[in-house]
Amino acid sequence: MAWFLLVLAGLFEIGWAIGLKYTEGFTRLWPTVGTIAAMMISLGLLGVAMQSLPVGTSYAVWVGVGAVGTAILGIMLLGESASPGRLVSLGLIVGGIIGLKLSSGA
Repeated sequence: MAWFLLVLAGLFEIGWAIGLKYTEGFTRLWPTVGTIAAMMISLGLLGVAMQSLPVGTSYAVWVGVGAVGTAILGIMLLGESASPGRLVSLGLIVGGIIGLKLSSGA
């Protein structure tokens, strides 16, 4: 269950990272409200997951899920580069997340 909550926390991290773009410097009300809500949910779920998972693993997976998801949505929604080097780098992050899961013992 802790791993599920951790991945869910990472998904909400993606939501707030992308949401920041749409707040336009926190000048748009509803995108700002949604972004702040996603931040609170993400951090809350991370905290719950850390009750039974190692802090280093939890944080690294949370950041990794958020980074990969945000980069992918940046490519899909915002027209950011999808260069081979960038995609390989994202694959390496995914490999690291899988490695942390397999070696965590939790």
